[in-house]
Amino acid sequence: MWNIMFAGRYIILLMGIFSIYTGLIYNDVFSKSINVFGSHWGSNYTDDDLLNNKMIQMDPGKYKVNALRPTGGNYYMTPYPFGIDPVWQLSKNKLTFLNSYKMKLSVILGVLQMLFGVVLSAFNHMYFRRYINIFFEFIPQVIFLVMLFGYLCVLIFWKWFKYDADSSSGAPSLLITLIDMFMQKSYKNLYDPQIQNILQKVFVIVAVLCIPWMLFIKPFVLRSKNNRKVRRMNDRQAAIEEGDINRPNGRAGAAKSNSSHDEHEEKFEFGEVFIHQAIHTIDYCLGCISNTASYLRLWALSLAHSQLSDVLWTMVMRNALNVVAGNVGGITLFVIFAPWAFLTVAILLVMEGLSAFLHALRLHWVEFQNKFYTGSGYLFAPFSFKVILEQLEGVE
Repeated sequence: MWNIMFAGRYIILLMGIFSIYTGLIYNDVFSKSINVFGSHWGSNYTDDDLLNNKMIQMDPGKYKVNALRPTGGNYYMTPYPFGIDPVWQLSKNKLTFLNSYKMKLSVILGVLQMLFGVVLSAFNHMYFRRYINIFFEFIPQVIFLVMLFGYLCVLIFWKWFKYDADSSSGAPSLLITLIDMFMQKSYKNLYDPQIQNILQKVFVIVAVLCIPWMLFIKPFVLRSKNNRKVRRMNDRQAAIEEGDINRPNGRAGAAKSNSSHDEHEEKFEFGEVFIHQAIHTIDYCLGCISNTASYLRLWALSLAHSQLSDVLWTMVMRNALNVVAGNVGGITLFVIFAPWAFLTVAILLVMEGLSAFLHALRLHWVEFQNKFYTGSGYLFAPFSFKVILEQLEGVE
């Protein structure tokens, strides 16, 4: 067990660092928020209002203060400096708000990582000198991804910046907007209707044109190159056989050996190349849709983690804190802390840590690496002092 943990120490370290980062941006530590910068929401309710009402409505309008009491809305109109405002931890609709927020973040992170994977494929093409793949695979793949899902990410940011508390009720659904974009319909517009309709039609047309760009051009270019190569080989062989080329016997023999070597090269099969390209094109185009949806597992994992953390706090730790103060309360807190800590480590750290690791591993292997990794290059050899010493000993 220790050897497994030690071998994965860097992965565990990176997972811990990223867990701390996500906890900070979601402002969620054991289901509680940290009020570092002070909430940017204010209360204009009296003490009687707070005591006599179990729930109160916070108005997201502008918060105003006069000589007597605050008036207007409850929001300072300035965002919390980093992460989620801690007031959301007390709200009854925090799940609705955070779900929407985390879903959008998952899509943005997913599209960025997939785009990064496609960019890495360009380095592979340049390294192996497969420049034809840059023009007929890499470029249309980038255009296809940006025209559809890059545009979706832009709409997410546009919606965040455009709509405020007063106009959010009329904000269109991004999912419906994306569906209408493919159906060439317009239900609600995020910006100027005429510009949006023209842009979305252009984006869809360009994305559709990228499919035959990826599918047809490369196989026919390869066939044309192969036909020219075959013609050159036939012309050279015919010239050698007819004795049209006067050269020493040694050079003629070398030409014949080169000709026989070319004959033993792998034969070009246009049908096989076309089928392979068709599979690759279909896999990429459909994969852009399914892979983007697959990144929503980040939202699902975050939702499950926050709910489990909230249950452990509500059902275990809060019971100890509700005990009257004094020696009895201190002893009760000390006793209940043990099962709370055990369940936190066993469920949130071990079980959920393993689950998060497996999901992250799947996202890297399937959604990310299929954009550039084919397994047909060189065998990976990790850096090892043991291997280096063994090689040195073998040389000596």
